Amino acid sequence: MALLITTDCTACDACKPVCPNDAISVGDPIYVIDPLRCTECVGAEDEPQCKLVCPADCIIVNLDFVESQEELQAKYDSLHS
Repeated sequence: MALLITTDCTACDACKPVCPNDAISVGDPIYVIDPLRCTECVGAEDEPQCKLVCPADCIIVNLDFVESQEELQAKYDSLHS
């Protein structure tokens, strides 16, 4: 599943540099996560790094993009091959 940043985002920039897939970008007014690039850090880390560093606790699962661990790994592999 891809992750989603809620409107509680403070645009602190903590999440963007820790994303291994460059899936997070500056939006207006909050940051956004590209679901086509987000692998929830599968392939790079044991858990989503953006969620770990977010001081506003505003990153949630995007239920519009439900994917298996295998699909997330395949997406990661295609992004980094």
